[in-house]
Amino acid sequence: MRIAQVAPLTEAIPPKLYGGTERVVHWLTEELVALGHDVTLFASGDSITSAKLEAPWPRALRLDGAVRDPNALHMMMLEQVRRRCDNEEFDLLHFHLDYYPWSLFHRQPTPFLTTLHGRLDLPEHQPVFSTFSEIPVVSISDSQRRPVPNANWVRTIHHGLPADLLSPIATKPGYLAVLGRIAPEKGVDRAIRIAIRADIPLKIAAKVDRADQDYFDQVIEPMLHHPLIEFIGEIGDQQKSEFLSGALGLLLPLDWPEPFGLVMIESMACGAPVIAYNRGSVPEIIESGLTGYIVEDETSAVAAVHQLEELDRSAIRARFEERFTARRMALDYLSAYRSLVAKATPPRIKLVSAE
Repeated sequence: MRIAQVAPLTEAIPPKLYGGTERVVHWLTEELVALGHDVTLFASGDSITSAKLEAPWPRALRLDGAVRDPNALHMMMLEQVRRRCDNEEFDLLHFHLDYYPWSLFHRQPTPFLTTLHGRLDLPEHQPVFSTFSEIPVVSISDSQRRPVPNANWVRTIHHGLPADLLSPIATKPGYLAVLGRIAPEKGVDRAIRIAIRADIPLKIAAKVDRADQDYFDQVIEPMLHHPLIEFIGEIGDQQKSEFLSGALGLLLPLDWPEPFGLVMIESMACGAPVIAYNRGSVPEIIESGLTGYIVEDETSAVAAVHQLEELDRSAIRARFEERFTARRMALDYLSAYRSLVAKATPPRIKLVSAE
């Protein structure tokens, strides 16, 4: 199948630093290529891919200080994709740009779908989904759908990461962990209080976005002076296996409807259980008593911390392999692609293979 993956230009594919959507696009693209498909990736020129790279701009926009209007470059990229469709170069288009492509692409015949990677519970989302009620969309969790139940949901496809990207390392776990991003909705202040109440060291490996600097300065930084708390800063994939394998468990006391949360399956890949608040996608990903514990507040989280050593870390890794690999994700998407292509008028291609 000839597939176009259309990614944000904000970060490279894969991202140089933090970037959940861009990492997922990378893993999906690589798996589709490995499965024998003809994939074209529209992304920034500093991206690295096994697919054919079409680069509307030479650098990731977040790292290009000369760009002040990123929307202009995204509009240009979408027009480039549409012109390629005039020549029937693709059997299917897969967008990762929220609702931006919808007005243009529902007026042309190439089948397409959009994976929605973010929250959908803002009031302004309602008229958008009402206007484009026939556009096929993929959710990354069932919980993500709740604010817009009348959207044309094709299916829910949970994220997956390469089976060999992260793995357990033999070591004696000795601390609790926070991984990802320091922001109010991630509840890092709660994680610190949980660790202190449980009297167990906490290591925080996380970035601080400019938008969250005040939260870090005013709320988090004063809490870092406690002797149990260690702030490491942002880490890359090459450091995560050691970091998570050394953790008794990952703390995720969320304060927002997390659409997915890659950090949960990263932890599972290393055999580390997760203690997460019952928000958003958490009940779809964490199996309480098997891969971690789902809790409601700080008190129940502290109690769960003292039960972490009862969980089988090899079973957690096995559950990751069963549910959250990039290969499983790619096969799920291929099933969705085939369903859309089969409904296309006129027919696009003859589908003959299960992979």
